[in-house]
Amino acid sequence: MKIFPPIPTLSRQERVLYLTRSRKIGETTVWRLIVKGGRVSVIYNLKDTAMSTEDRNVRSEEIDLLTTGEIIDRMVRDYDSIPAALRDARGSIEQLVEDAVMRFRSGGRFFYVGAGTSGRIGVIEAAELFPTFGITGERVKAVMAGGKEAVFASMEGAEDDEDSGRVTMEEVTGEDIVIGISASGKTPFVLSALREAKRRGAGCWLITSNPVEYGFLDGQVFLRTGPEMVAGSTRMKAGTAAKMVLNIISTAVMIRLGKVYRGYMVDLVPLSRKLRRRAIRIVSNLTGVPEKEAEDLLQRSGWAPKKAIVMKALGVSSGEAEEMLRKAGDSLRKVLE
Repeated sequence: MKIFPPIPTLSRQERVLYLTRSRKIGETTVWRLIVKGGRVSVIYNLKDTAMSTEDRNVRSEEIDLLTTGEIIDRMVRDYDSIPAALRDARGSIEQLVEDAVMRFRSGGRFFYVGAGTSGRIGVIEAAELFPTFGITGERVKAVMAGGKEAVFASMEGAEDDEDSGRVTMEEVTGEDIVIGISASGKTPFVLSALREAKRRGAGCWLITSNPVEYGFLDGQVFLRTGPEMVAGSTRMKAGTAAKMVLNIISTAVMIRLGKVYRGYMVDLVPLSRKLRRRAIRIVSNLTGVPEKEAEDLLQRSGWAPKKAIVMKALGVSSGEAEEMLRKAGDSLRKVLE
């Protein structure tokens, strides 16, 4: 069994020495906090499954008495639980990616659903997919409890609006995949949306940092991050872990869909000076031509890196490159190799 949060590395000046298991009573294990001076106190009971994000974190012991540097050190160590949480969730992440790839190839769409911090994380993820991978807002949608206004201002009551959650799923079809994000795993808005999406035949997944079970889900990604340094403040470890897993999921899906070639984002949309420079470097690196020639290829291709690469590699026109990519399912590797 693992301890969550992990036993911290503590300095001599810190009062807490270590956390140890004392005895087991039924399904509950009693943990003890060993402190300086030989005193022993029971800190809390912990079920063998996981600790809630609402529980008290042992690293917060008298944290308000520490120096700024010590506070930062404690927080940095506390974030060590995130990589372990991602590794433990690998199997469910893989299943979610496979489901998303299948549905996306069939014309389905992504829906990210959340409230508060979780909702904002979904909004950021959806917004970033277009410039990076050329996925338009018609294919990836973020659903935020409280609507657009809640992205910039706290509207905590919106997370309890189950009716609103159902309404947001009215356009969902059986080809789509809906990913709910809820650190607690209990947000009414999110669960209501997922239930409605499931009723409509969509794939339904939940990303959470608390152990929950719902029969209407196709699966869940449980990120076992444990109690926060500030009890219940899930914008910290839980939010960071959710953002990381969404990055992993979307990027893995885009790689499987052929939008990455040899580590380059070959479907990027160069909307800015920075992205145009990046597109030029990508074409130059993958074709071996000078950057000036790469820029010319991009201009003739309508600033589409994939087409520009095919034009140079196979000596074809922009229209011919576009047709070859279409026949190959938009896979640059299939066209070239």
